[in-house]
Amino acid sequence: MSTNTLATCLIWLAALFVTAVFVCLLADIISQGLTGLSWSYLIEPPQDAGRAGGIGSIIVSTGLILLVAIATSAPLGLATAILLTEFSTQKSTFAQFVERSLDVLSGIPSIIFGLFGNAFFCIYLGLGFSILSGGLTLACMALPILIRTATEGLRAVPNDYRLSAAALSMTRTSALIHLLVPAATPALVAGLMLGIGRAGAETAALIFTSGYVDRMPDSVMDSGRALSVHIYDLSMNVAGGDAKANSAALVLIILLFVINSVSSFLANHWMHKRIIHL
Repeated sequence: MSTNTLATCLIWLAALFVTAVFVCLLADIISQGLTGLSWSYLIEPPQDAGRAGGIGSIIVSTGLILLVAIATSAPLGLATAILLTEFSTQKSTFAQFVERSLDVLSGIPSIIFGLFGNAFFCIYLGLGFSILSGGLTLACMALPILIRTATEGLRAVPNDYRLSAAALSMTRTSALIHLLVPAATPALVAGLMLGIGRAGAETAALIFTSGYVDRMPDSVMDSGRALSVHIYDLSMNVAGGDAKANSAALVLIILLFVINSVSSFLANHWMHKRIIHL
């Protein structure tokens, strides 16, 4: 067997192994959680510590937390990526310090982010246990992934784009808006989806920031229980809550899948329209 054939086989085996793990995990969750799904389960509030009722208020709280996280991390991440790629050199001390800091932040456990969010957002800023505190904490967690991905995407844009913009006397801002950012859109969307995936599945960080309250929130200043926290509570603290935990886990997977699919569709649609106009 040649080296090329062996390498190809190993790559296929690795891909098949990852796919098999995902399929087994998904099949287990679907088999145990599908029976508990219904329209009433999705719209009714939890009752009896989650043993009865639904997850209507939990879904609303989760959506608001993710909305705060995305609305905060997306512009900050893109601005930082632009600063690192277009307004500073890759070998500059500032860029290297920021990138090393991002690498360190990416490896910090979520519970550390939770303690930071509790101390800074909940106590120091006086936001208390609230959806806003949880969303801002998740934004801090998603920023390293988002910035790193956006930075690599902008650096992958051919330098000819920049030279062409300069030749046409385009301002740097105009070149960014009309050329560089659209060309890096796939990487930006990938980073956003990875950030959403990590934020949507976090538990430890939200326990210390958004809280456990399972009622319907009136605003982002109210405490709200995310789906991940609800799943953890049902599995670990509520006797007889495993069935409801599996159903909630399936809803969380579907929610993340829908968000990722919509993000990909909008990005591809926007890129297609840009290509047609060009």
